[in-house]
Amino acid sequence: MKLHYREIGLGQPLVILHGLFGSSDNWQTQAKRFAEYFRVILVDLRNHGHSDWNDDSSYLAMANDVIELLQDLHLEKTILLGHSMGGKVAMHVAQNHPLFLDKLIVVDMGMKEYPPHHQHILQGIHSVKLKGVTSRSEADKQLSNYIDTEGVKQFLLKNLYWKEKGQLAWRMNVSVLENSMGEILSAVPKKEVFLPTVFIRGELSNYILEEDFSDIENYFVDSQFITIQNSGHWVHAEKPEEFIDAVLNFCLR
Repeated sequence: MKLHYREIGLGQPLVILHGLFGSSDNWQTQAKRFAEYFRVILVDLRNHGHSDWNDDSSYLAMANDVIELLQDLHLEKTILLGHSMGGKVAMHVAQNHPLFLDKLIVVDMGMKEYPPHHQHILQGIHSVKLKGVTSRSEADKQLSNYIDTEGVKQFLLKNLYWKEKGQLAWRMNVSVLENSMGEILSAVPKKEVFLPTVFIRGELSNYILEEDFSDIENYFVDSQFITIQNSGHWVHAEKPEEFIDAVLNFCLR
């Protein structure tokens, strides 16, 4: 599948993969800073943003999409960065196509299988009456019945757009993503990767625990861990300066 992407800057390619329910739009602020040093390519994964929809939302399919993009753009020695679900896509790319990559950055995502934990987000998404809502503020109120974290609400509301006058729609393929949740939460295969890799985690997040370090190091053998203090799962948005410094220190050394 041909993925939609945005591009900024010059130099060694840095490809950024967003997380579940996200899009390339979520990373524009960070991309502007990275573009001072790199050719930054912000990707919309399938069933997200402006990329096409498809019933196959497997990691194999998403990883193959990314490889197709790297080939189409003739990218070499790419630094691949992925957050959350995008981090698992990045790990799959590194495991199966390491020759395309120079370094790997995984943001707040481990290798393990995760228990279901998106139910309230899906309930909130389904609560938005797309045919009856006439403003984003109305959608905000409907989401608030299920989601009380302002940052999460605004993150989801970025997916709403006016399909036509008076008709809102989601840019993400909600039904396929919901049906694929088991796959999205599944573990990364136990396959060795020798690329220089950094796992950046939020101190307040439970996606990567200290007890997970040894398992990750068994398969990402040239890996290190960076913990961003007082940050949750959306490390790049919650602590942007600390996050940008961590990425640049890893990439530029």
